[in-house]
Amino acid sequence: MQNPELDTHQKALSLNLDTSKYGTIAEIGAGQETARWFFKVGGAAGSIAKAMSAYDMQVSDAIYGTCSRYVSRDRLQAMLNHEYGLVLERLGERRGPESTFFAFANTVAARSFTQRGQGHGWLGIRFQTSPQEDASQIDLHVVLKGREAVQDQETLGVLGVNLIYGAYHLHQDPDALLMSLLDRLNKDLLEIDMIDFYGPAFSKVDNRLMALRLVQKGLSSAAMFRADGKVVQPADALYKKAVLVERSRFRPPTHLNMNLLDSAYQAFCNEPDVNSDEVIVLSEMTLHNLVEGENIDVQDFLHRAEILCALGKNVLISDYGAFYRLAQYLYQHTSKPIGVALGVPTLIEIFNEKYYEDLQGGILESFGRMFRNAMRMYVCPALDADSGELITAENLPIPQHLQHLYIHLLGNGYIKPLDSIDQACLRIFSHDVLAKIRNGDLSWEQMVPDKVAKIIRNKRLFNCRG
Repeated sequence: MQNPELDTHQKALSLNLDTSKYGTIAEIGAGQETARWFFKVGGAAGSIAKAMSAYDMQVSDAIYGTCSRYVSRDRLQAMLNHEYGLVLERLGERRGPESTFFAFANTVAARSFTQRGQGHGWLGIRFQTSPQEDASQIDLHVVLKGREAVQDQETLGVLGVNLIYGAYHLHQDPDALLMSLLDRLNKDLLEIDMIDFYGPAFSKVDNRLMALRLVQKGLSSAAMFRADGKVVQPADALYKKAVLVERSRFRPPTHLNMNLLDSAYQAFCNEPDVNSDEVIVLSEMTLHNLVEGENIDVQDFLHRAEILCALGKNVLISDYGAFYRLAQYLYQHTSKPIGVALGVPTLIEIFNEKYYEDLQGGILESFGRMFRNAMRMYVCPALDADSGELITAENLPIPQHLQHLYIHLLGNGYIKPLDSIDQACLRIFSHDVLAKIRNGDLSWEQMVPDKVAKIIRNKRLFNCRG
């Protein structure tokens, strides 16, 4: 029988009454919303050594050092370093043998008279799970969706209590900890688009998997990790970047995947409005790309992530099935050019009107949203399954009533054919490669880059036999 979910009052009170947990709460930008809960329920002297805020920038800099952005992960780290260090310095000798210390911090730009858009911020906790052990840490980024500042403040307070409670009571089950962050909250109030677990309490946690969980559980519509496997906050990673995206299953990445992306990259960088030094390339997988049957095979996802990271790719996980939704998401984070690398079959699907029945303006509305910032699509040709003839962006079979729309997009450079694709790669399909891997047919090795083949063999990915 599962334990009943505690409300925010009960969580804060249980922490106050547990005198083995002791630390500091420091909050910048949205009031003392988390600390207020611990004082409101009573007994805060049992858990809180100090609560503080520093709204004035000069005061904040004097305490934590200067920084280029006050609402940033760098500022969060400076706060946690300072506050946790003071807890150990001032209380370690007297209380260290029987206490597990913590420092909680947040730095937030909440909705206000000057901040009319959505609020956002960074929250983190550094904590011990047993006395005198090395600290572990959780960092997360939140987007606040309340209509009024007071609603965002209330959300932030509850989220802070959930994070502190979860760190202590659920650190052995990161999935449960993740979902507990929404206790007494809902997805209409906030979005958590990055979370990072590290330290001895989380030595077995793969943060790439936690990025997937954010999207899978609906806490965020997208999450991202770099080629080194480090999770990143998408808005930070995409800021002032020209973005090139390839959407695929990558199961596994084939010669065609790589050839398509390389060709699209060259074409994208040759655009007059694109600076190659500002380009970030993303390998995107949607939740639909990851579902096997009715569920997501976690090990299978990690196999794909392992290969993409080894190839030096940044990975975006999203629930944006429709391309116009992906485009809207990217437009939120950069004003630079955006390109999409895709194949003829995918382009044909984009012109399937059934995907836009929920839009009042149908396919025209979706394309207006998709191409409003001059997004361009780089299209890889395909071989007709029956005739073997080459199908390109220039002879694509489009329904007659949409042909004028297609000609407009093609003629104005929104859709661009890729002529540099190696046609020998067009006969390679990921599902064929996967079947050969599982059947022990070694011919699959000629269908993927050498580096991919080596990783699959050495790590026995995708149930590789040899």
